[in-house]
Order: sequence, then structure tokens, then C-alpha cells
Amino acid sequence: MTQPPEDPYGTPAEHPTPPSAPQPPQYGQPAAGQPEQPPAYGQPPAYGQPPGYGQPPPYGQPPQGYGYAPPAAGGAYASWIQRVGSYIIDGLVAFPGYIVAALGHAIGGGFGTLLVIVGYLGALAIVVWNRWIRAGTTGQSLGKQALNIKLIRESDAQPMGTGMAFVRDLAHFLDSIACYIGWLWPLWDNKRQTFADKVCSSVVVSA
Repeated sequence: MTQPPEDPYGTPAEHPTPPSAPQPPQYGQPAAGQPEQPPAYGQPPAYGQPPGYGQPPPYGQPPQGYGYAPPAAGGAYASWIQRVGSYIIDGLVAFPGYIVAALGHAIGGGFGTLLVIVGYLGALAIVVWNRWIRAGTTGQSLGKQALNIKLIRESDAQPMGTGMAFVRDLAHFLDSIACYIGWLWPLWDNKRQTFADKVCSSVVVSA
């Protein structure tokens, strides 16, 4: 019977079972027994884990950029068409006074002069109440209310006040002196502002 060979030290040689080879960790996973380490600054995160920055905008929301008007503090910026419509309505509100004044010019004489004075004073009173007092304290003239828009301060989204509403109407002179380009400025401006709006730090938003 064949005896197993003996090793130099007198004990039979055995075939040791090799230890199982360690399995390499999966990509992005720590090795066995090692705590999970966060990625180093500037290194990409583990595979399959989204980073905490650079997330795409919510579905349906366009990114900010040229031609995109970010939402204002008080709501979305009013369109140019809405603003034009509100000016037309405000003008029509004061129009009866001008009709009376025109009638006075046609009549002439003392009574005609009286009609002219009453007509112009009446139109001015309507403008003061509608565009300065009402719009300054509530943010809405009759025209803006009809078009569902509102005039507010850019800083805190509050109504401008009677005094600043008056100053803003005076500042519309700046919109007219450069070939009326200031009136068209809201068509491409990110905040839909006229020159008067920029001077007075005001914006017009959806109510």
C-alpha cells in the first residue's frame, strides 16, 4: 500500500485548500468592510446616483435665458397687449370730459368757455382718481382691473402709492422722446418694463 509522501519535517504533505479570492466591489460600491465614502469634491457621484446639483427645471418650466421673462414676485409679467388695452380703457374713462370741452369750443362765448373749463377739469379729476389715487393705492386703474393686471413696486410687490403713480405717469415722457421706443420696450424686455417703469422701479403683473 502506497504511503503518502512525507515532508521534510516528518508530517504527511497535505494539499491546502486555497482561500476564496475576494470579489471585486461593484462599480460605485465600497469594498467589503469599508465604510461608504462620499465622492471627493469635483468627482462624479457613484454610478446610478443623481448629483445634488444641476437638476433640470420642472417639467413645463422653460429655463431662464434670452427672451424668457422670469416670474415676478407678485405674479407673471403682464403682456404688452394687456398694457396697451389698459391704457386705451383708461383714456376712454376720461373721454367724456374731453367731449364736453370740445363742445364748449364749438359753442364759444361765455357758456362755451364754461363748458371748456368744466370738461378739462372733469377729465383731469378722472385721471387723478383713476390713474394716481386708485392705481397707486390698489395697483389697479379701471383699465388694469378690466385687463386683470396690476401695477406694483418691483422691490416688495406692493402698490406704488399715489405720489409714485403720479411720478410714473410723468416719467412716461421718457418713453416718448426717443421715437416712442420706450412704449415698445416691454415687447423684448425680460421684465416687460417701459423706461418709466425702470426709472420708478415698477412692474406690471397679472392680478
